[in-house]
Amino acid sequence: MRRISLPSIRVSARPGHRSQGFLQAGHLTIPVALGRAGIKADKREGDGGTPRGQFHPVRLWWRADRLPAPHTMLPLRRIGSADAWCEDHRSRRYNQPFRRSANEPGDRLRRDDGLYDLIIEIDHNTRPRVAGRGSAVFLHVARPGYGPTAGCVAMRQQDLKRLLSRLTPKTRIMIQS
Repeated sequence: MRRISLPSIRVSARPGHRSQGFLQAGHLTIPVALGRAGIKADKREGDGGTPRGQFHPVRLWWRADRLPAPHTMLPLRRIGSADAWCEDHRSRRYNQPFRRSANEPGDRLRRDDGLYDLIIEIDHNTRPRVAGRGSAVFLHVARPGYGPTAGCVAMRQQDLKRLLSRLTPKTRIMIQS
């Protein structure tokens, strides 16, 4: 079966609710949670903002111990127990995945709450990586009630699955205020 890819998707804030919004993918409109500070043009580490701009999906990370391999055209990577994301702007690994020891800091990708069972890594702050300009910005599973994120775009798992079956590394993700 041939899948039709999406050339672009748009994310925008819901009027009057800066930490909630909508993702438009072709004819599909998906409610999403955004960062607690809304969409920000000048994203900084820890500011709770979802970065405004144009991005591309890099790969899909998934919990193989909880879900079968999803249907996607993105590169796929299993989330292991030691996988984490570096949020320390002083580290040479800043805004990159790494394998962490039990006592090492970092955003652990293997979570008990299910929010990271599916993660679409995007190319925010990657070329070049600038210390302090934000890290670990993903598309991932939302909390019940679409509670705010730390800066990611989050949606129901079933919506994320529908979306990722049509995303490619060339899909443009446009996040706008």
